[in-house]
Amino acid sequence: MVDYADIGKRIRACRLAKGMTQEQLALSLGVSPPAVSKWETGASCPDISLLCPLARALGTNVDTLLQFEETLTEE
Repeated sequence: MVDYADIGKRIRACRLAKGMTQEQLALSLGVSPPAVSKWETGASCPDISLLCPLARALGTNVDTLLQFEETLTEE
């Protein structure tokens, strides 16, 4: 299960680290500033088609954005 709040926290942290406002991020992605706010508060999640552009805009990659960690088994 995806926790929207966790993704939102990572989006916000990356955005702030880049010195971007919600408005600037929204403009770069072609979405509204309220959409970015909803992502950051965990009220909603970015559409899957925005994940790559979002990661690029934030200077990261999708795996980091979604906090994906591949766990390998001994098999």
